[in-house]
Amino acid sequence: MNKSSHSKKTSILVKLLGNEKRQKITIPLLAILIGLVVGGIIIALTGSNPFKAFYNLLQGCGLARKPKYGGKKGMITDFMDYLDYTTPMILASLAFAVSMKAGLFNIGISGQMMVAGFLSTVLVGYSSLSAGMALPLVILIGLISGALVGALVGLLKYHFNINEVVSTIMLNYIFRYIITFFINMYYVDPVSRQSKQINAPTRLSLQKVPVAGYKMTIPLGFIIALLAVVFVYVLMEKTKTGFEIKAVGSSRNAARYSGINVGKNMILAMTISGGLSGLAGVTYFMGYMGSIRPGVLVSTGFDSVAVALLGANNPFGIIFSSLFISGLNNGSTYMSSSSGVEPEISSVIIGIILVFSACATYIKYLVNRKEVES
Repeated sequence: MNKSSHSKKTSILVKLLGNEKRQKITIPLLAILIGLVVGGIIIALTGSNPFKAFYNLLQGCGLARKPKYGGKKGMITDFMDYLDYTTPMILASLAFAVSMKAGLFNIGISGQMMVAGFLSTVLVGYSSLSAGMALPLVILIGLISGALVGALVGLLKYHFNINEVVSTIMLNYIFRYIITFFINMYYVDPVSRQSKQINAPTRLSLQKVPVAGYKMTIPLGFIIALLAVVFVYVLMEKTKTGFEIKAVGSSRNAARYSGINVGKNMILAMTISGGLSGLAGVTYFMGYMGSIRPGVLVSTGFDSVAVALLGANNPFGIIFSSLFISGLNNGSTYMSSSSGVEPEISSVIIGIILVFSACATYIKYLVNRKEVES
């Protein structure tokens, strides 16, 4: 390839991706497109129809109609299950995005989710409280317990300079084994080998609610997730506190010289991040699942890192990236049963998308450098 043709192709890429503001949308879309194309090629090489497989993904999430349904099930019930599945991912991704705004890497979201889920299960889930009393308590316990763990990580970082990645990984192990011990000793279901199912009035996902002839799940946690999105956006973009947190994340030395209290904002960012992780935990364990599997940290907390990056750490972008990634995961089972495509293909597609999303900063650098040169 000669220099002029290479320059022409680069110019086309610059025009497609647009300026720095547009790139927050266009680069993730490019990553998704590349992931779907590569995934489609892999599906085709296995002998299956990629278009049919992708359509099956939509059917599995209630975004397209299936050929037939079981009793009192329909497209709307599948869609509500999909929203229920997506809710913890939105909150966990917001948690990671807030910590990243302060330049901190919260890899302990799964542990914080487990703490919140366990405490709310034990304190409220097995109680005889009515829904009107139980549900606000579940949310409050999730918020406070997650925030306390996040604050601990922030304190360890600021006062003892303990890297937050190390402390959160270690806390993940500590929480996992302590909670597993208590579940196996006192709360295990001998049949499922998970914690005993919580009482229905305390659950954040209403189960088998009769609506228009269907029996569907009503994910109350999805409303919490949307409110959290608005909260994070207003906090980060419209308040002095948000500005200070972002300033600390951009340059701690510069923030310190300008009079910003670096320690306070690092601890505050981790506290907010932990609180959001706690909400993710209660919407997962007290909502979507209804029980806790001992010895296992849910993948949602780890997947949220990549989902937040795909959403450019923007609260509204995170809604769409969570819906997209959760859709690939949630619809993969139906895709496998209908098209014979292994569900792991969805993980391959997600991996490719996230690799390109992680390269977003480098892509921006190349595109912006080309704009300057031209």
